[in-house]
Amino acid sequence: MKNIYTKATAWASTLPILFLPAAAFAQLSQAQTDLTSVGSAIGTDATSNDLPELIGNIIGVLLSVLGIIFVVLVVYAGFLYLTSAGEPDKVKKAKTMLTQAVIGLVIIVAAYAIAAFVIDALTTVAS
Repeated sequence: MKNIYTKATAWASTLPILFLPAAAFAQLSQAQTDLTSVGSAIGTDATSNDLPELIGNIIGVLLSVLGIIFVVLVVYAGFLYLTSAGEPDKVKKAKTMLTQAVIGLVIIVAAYAIAAFVIDALTTVAS
């Protein structure tokens, strides 16, 4: 009896996986509409296919993701510092990580400023 119950449970748990393609195709038209609106919002729609703008948008997204990563590292280093309980090794590790994360944030902000200036200059010249 236990064997039948196990088989029935296994079948019932895999049944929803068999219906995933149907659910994915049902959402395809809505996803296309959503992707078009997202593309329009970030400036990559069909009306603005300038290469410098596209490259600038990609660089902006990448630098934003790196900025988020470094902010998370700053928060994590602060957490390590607060929970170190005065142990010199943990305090030193937290201070080192915090210093490196802040330096990384400064580099990311500088890279974003330089990239924004260069892309703006390129789009001005190309227009």
